[in-house]
Amino acid sequence: MTVSYTAQVATCRRFGCFWKLLGKWRASIYKLIWADLLVFLFAFYAMAFMYRYGLTGDSKRIFEDIVHYCRSYAALIPLSFVLGFYVAIIVERWWNQYITVPWPDPLAVYVSALVRGQDEHGRLMRRTIMRYVCLSLTMVFTMISPGIKRRFPTYDYFITTGLLNTNEALIITKMDEKFPKHSKYWMPLMWASSVMTRARKEGRIWDDFSLKSMIDELNKFRAGCNMLTHYDMISVPLVYTQVVTLAVYAYFLAAIFGNQYIKQNPANVVNYYFPVLSTLEFFFFMGWLKVAETLICPFGDDDDDFELNWVIDRNLQVSYLIVDEMHNDHPTLVRDQYWDEVFPNELPYADESQRPNPPEASTAKLDLSKITSSQLRKRTESDTSERDFTEFEVEDDSMKNNELRIKFASLRFNIHRSSSSVSVLDFENTDDLEEQGEGDEEGTIYDELMSPGSSKDDFDRLREERERERHARQLQHAAMTFDLLKGEMRAQSESTNQSENADQPADKNQQNPNEQEVQTDKSYVHKTKDR
Repeated sequence: MTVSYTAQVATCRRFGCFWKLLGKWRASIYKLIWADLLVFLFAFYAMAFMYRYGLTGDSKRIFEDIVHYCRSYAALIPLSFVLGFYVAIIVERWWNQYITVPWPDPLAVYVSALVRGQDEHGRLMRRTIMRYVCLSLTMVFTMISPGIKRRFPTYDYFITTGLLNTNEALIITKMDEKFPKHSKYWMPLMWASSVMTRARKEGRIWDDFSLKSMIDELNKFRAGCNMLTHYDMISVPLVYTQVVTLAVYAYFLAAIFGNQYIKQNPANVVNYYFPVLSTLEFFFFMGWLKVAETLICPFGDDDDDFELNWVIDRNLQVSYLIVDEMHNDHPTLVRDQYWDEVFPNELPYADESQRPNPPEASTAKLDLSKITSSQLRKRTESDTSERDFTEFEVEDDSMKNNELRIKFASLRFNIHRSSSSVSVLDFENTDDLEEQGEGDEEGTIYDELMSPGSSKDDFDRLREERERERHARQLQHAAMTFDLLKGEMRAQSESTNQSENADQPADKNQQNPNEQEVQTDKSYVHKTKDR
């Protein structure tokens, strides 16, 4: 798993906090390049001893010419550009692979909230859906991670851990025999969608929209699993990786010769004992290359790779906890301590001395002393700062009489308690409405609202009228629904009576034709009354 050091660098003081990290060994640069550094130093000193003690005459001059050549042309290799761009691509790809790993938590919340039922069958459905989801992700991990493949080499190990049942493993095995070229990680997801559809048919899911929400979340999970397989199949182009590798190793091969101490260049006397700068350069560039090698496949066994075994265990445990243990369960609803205050003025601190000052705006401490009153426009008698815009002056009385007044047309509903029907009256103006409203309680209320002494303005009265209209429409819809239900019940009762009459002997109907006519007249009278 990626080595976390955030807590050690939470506060930066004095000379910084990264110095604390230089002594770590796990996932460090020392652990990555120590073998390569030893090979580099061994080759460097081998060439140095050969030049000093093994070569003579023309051989020394040839060696010195090689040193001059490597020293002059090694800078032509664009190592910083090529390596920096490559590492940037690898780091971005590494982070995208991590955020692509799907987590079953959102789907578990959907399943727990939408799949109802406290009985054993409902619990079995919820747990089975989440088990299939975790199984699918684990099968994907076995395809892209060597560590997970060693943990689950066959389906029998899935059965041992409880992610798979024997009959389910048999179905997947037969499917592998028929179609061996394609992975079967999507099969548990299809089973999970089938269980969701069955729960909807059994009425354990409220409506089709809830089912659609669960299927959409399941598809998001499947898309994440599919993208992980794409990252595994499609890598950074091999030619770019080869170019970077050749550039780094060719550069340091030239550095072995180019950084040697020779008699014609006595200024480079430091390299006679130890190549300090060459070693630091090796640390930086070779360490950069090792970073790319480590992060290009974050599902392997490196120190900075993702801990997928922990992810598998965690997903199954949390999924069962959400859909089973915490299903339809929450703490008792109690008033919080700020119930009477609506919202807290300031939250308490364990140490009040740690309370910071509230943030200020950028111009809060701006110096405005240079802006004096002499630089501002002088106020006149007609300055708007002293005028009251709430009152309007009228030139003469003729303007007052020509005011434009707007009256809102009203739509009134009269609800008769003796019947379930609702009548709608449309009035063209408020005078007709007042005449109609006299003598009943609604008209009195309307007169009070429309009276000049009322404290409510036109918009408040209009809002109340619209509210009454809305309630009247609801009652009208309820009455219409009630009439439809009565009609259906009447039709059912008539069909039942007709079937009973059909079972009776035919001669009985012929003997009493007058009785049938009387019954028909009675039913017609009843229908008329109902209407």
